[in-house]
Amino acid sequence: MELGSIKTEIVNKIAKVTFSHPASNSFPSSLLQKLTDELEALSKNENVTIVVLQSEGTGAFCAGASFDELVAISNYKEGSKFFSGFANVINAMRKCSKLIIGRIHGKAVGGGVGLASACDYTFATQKSDIKLSEIAIGIGPFVIEPAVSRKIGKTALAEMTLTPTLWKSANWAKEKGLFTEVFDSVEDLDLRLESYTTELSQYNKEALADMKKVLWEGTDHWDSLLYERAAISGKLVLSDFTKNALEKFKK
Repeated sequence: MELGSIKTEIVNKIAKVTFSHPASNSFPSSLLQKLTDELEALSKNENVTIVVLQSEGTGAFCAGASFDELVAISNYKEGSKFFSGFANVINAMRKCSKLIIGRIHGKAVGGGVGLASACDYTFATQKSDIKLSEIAIGIGPFVIEPAVSRKIGKTALAEMTLTPTLWKSANWAKEKGLFTEVFDSVEDLDLRLESYTTELSQYNKEALADMKKVLWEGTDHWDSLLYERAAISGKLVLSDFTKNALEKFKK
């Protein structure tokens, strides 16, 4: 049985894309591919002006890559392909002709931080702490780094990456430019999200699409860069250090 789902609901030109997985909304490869396909379809959908990216439940927003799948990687080709999944999603978000609004209701780790970074505008709560834990298991946030650095800069990225066991607060993420607006509760977030997206969806669709292109100027090289980065992670995940670290986590 395949775990996890991608569901899309379109109402009044606003497409709400909801991803879910029982393991803290983490992403196995199959789910990453479904999200990529969905974003590419919405990019071409004339009935959609705005995309909201959100996840199910009241716990974590996204725990990043599937741990079970990470542990199971046995060769370079598998590893490179696995990490390319997040490259596909980030490139799909970048190229999507619609502005993507992130509803980051809870904690985000690793690839989850990458997804938040690739949104064009983000709403979060005080519980939306973030962490890049990859270095602790012998790999690094190589694929998502361009998206994260584009939002928070290399200095803040270094602070996150080189303290892989520490959570950064939602307010820290807002100060650095990752989160646009932060709320005390999910209820407050949803009220503001509703009014914001309703207003935004009524603007000139062409102007919004052109603005999206402007926001992502200078990122065309990501078409190759993110896959080069996936290859780095694909190699490192096979290292003895990473295999041992993953075994410890498994126990």
